[in-house]
Amino acid sequence: MTAAPATLPDVTHHHSAVNGTRLHHVQAGADGSPVLLVHGFPESWWAFSRVIPLLAAGHRVVAVDLRGFGESSHASGEYDSATAAEDLHQLIAQLGLGPVHLVGQDISGATVLRLAATHPADVLSLTAIEMGLPGFGLEAFADVTRGGSWHIGVLAAPGVPELLLTGREREVIGGFFSALTATPGAVTDADLDEFVRTYAQPDGFRGASGLYRSMLREGAEIAALAAEHPVGVPALAIGAGGGQFTAATLTQVVTGDVRSVILDGVGHHAALEAPAAVATALLEFFREVDAP
Repeated sequence: MTAAPATLPDVTHHHSAVNGTRLHHVQAGADGSPVLLVHGFPESWWAFSRVIPLLAAGHRVVAVDLRGFGESSHASGEYDSATAAEDLHQLIAQLGLGPVHLVGQDISGATVLRLAATHPADVLSLTAIEMGLPGFGLEAFADVTRGGSWHIGVLAAPGVPELLLTGREREVIGGFFSALTATPGAVTDADLDEFVRTYAQPDGFRGASGLYRSMLREGAEIAALAAEHPVGVPALAIGAGGGQFTAATLTQVVTGDVRSVILDGVGHHAALEAPAAVATALLEFFREVDAP
């Protein structure tokens, strides 16, 4: 029997048909400026499960499963960052959300950058959590000869995730969190159960494979987009295990100053490891942006 999706009190689950796919998203809170949370890998909306209640007291919060992730559709089709950005644009329009405080982390970087650059009316502010961009140094993390990670090449190679990862989801995902978190016990067995459940679905790695494949080929395109359409909204960089990398990346693609918050002693998966600190940084930033 397939395990049921994880739930949270006062968080509702929804599906929306957009851009030829079916996106799953959760919502919490009813008042205040809207927030759209966009996960990375090996994650789903559940990566923000500890942060959502802290934000929802003063904001309308939506956390999405990108296409090919979580409970969103895993059907065949395009899974690059341009398609994912258009998905989010149409979701914002369908839900009547915009403009949103857009929060992206990890491999969702190109997706949220494209959304902010090509649909600026959708975005009130941009926050990057432990996030890089192709064209601005992210590709280096695929170079295993210089300390990069094996998972990028494996996920990006057509057919290889299905061949090597199927049936080993718990070992792979558990090992990934273990290697990149710095807070003992931050990712619980229940968290791991939820992430593994989603990636163990048929074609469960399709979304991640598409975004990593996209990342390896779109560097020049992202750099050109950022040069032609730099992001003009207030920006926040939250760095943890990656130190200043997120802030250094974000300063190259926005027109104004970037507020930077570094979470010392916290690993890559900051929203799971230090949800109170992440929420505090977000709420203070949102309050300043909303004030005028």
